Amino acid sequence: MKAAAFNYARAASVSDALELLQAHGERAKVLAGGQSLMPAMNLRLISPELVVDISELAELRGIAVSGDVLRIGALTRHVDLARSPEIFRHAALLGEAVTHVAHPAIRNRGTLGGSLAQGDPASELPACMLALRATIVVRGRAGERRIEAEDFFTGIYQTALGAEELLIAVELPLASKGSVHFFQEFARRHGDYAITGLAAQAVVETGSFADLRLAFFAVGDRPLLAKAAAKLTGVAVTEAVLADACSTLSDELDPHDDQQATASMRRHLANVLLKRCVAALMDHPDFAPERPA
Repeated sequence: MKAAAFNYARAASVSDALELLQAHGERAKVLAGGQSLMPAMNLRLISPELVVDISELAELRGIAVSGDVLRIGALTRHVDLARSPEIFRHAALLGEAVTHVAHPAIRNRGTLGGSLAQGDPASELPACMLALRATIVVRGRAGERRIEAEDFFTGIYQTALGAEELLIAVELPLASKGSVHFFQEFARRHGDYAITGLAAQAVVETGSFADLRLAFFAVGDRPLLAKAAAKLTGVAVTEAVLADACSTLSDELDPHDDQQATASMRRHLANVLLKRCVAALMDHPDFAPERPA
């Protein structure tokens, strides 16, 4: 299929893009990398009257450290995240996760902001934003506002981004001492949509987790920051503690049935990922109890 007829405008600046969005509201869609928008248009899932192309706005690209914050421009491509020394130094979880996004051709064009604005509950990067305590920076005609990642994703393909607003950047706190991460997903083939996935960020100390954030994806209508992490934080992780955390996780998940998996299968896989995550993080040298000299 081909997209329905639409008008096209290339924005010359962020202000220009915002003026176009204000004039057309929900009748307009933003084109960043196009890897989500164009397939949806070709399938007639959406039929905007106007496509606002922001792909040439250099001011929305780049990765930089400012104080204790890592700021990533919305138009930063997946491939740039995978190659960035700053990402691997301060947000290694994101650098690992992005290699699981689709295929090289998609990663060469797709953007961080486009992925987050799409709000796909099976996508890797929204879950990483929850695990990394990201702040999503959006701009409208009235100015900027900052939205915590936990409040940004509101449902299937739904976010807190207004129709007349533009996602311009993501801000991440720099990784602290003892920070470790885990990422894994189940998919039928590498690059396919995940059946179930987990992005986790932790701070480890001798014998326990000082902090643990477990962000599951493809298990509901949005990425889930699991409350089960509290069962594993600040305590000695025994088999009984882990079993209790798994039980809590199963209770809080609300997966759906589809052609890829049943809800019960997704619950099972989420528990498998939780156990693998804990085992991998506990294997970190900073976690292991100190041995006597």
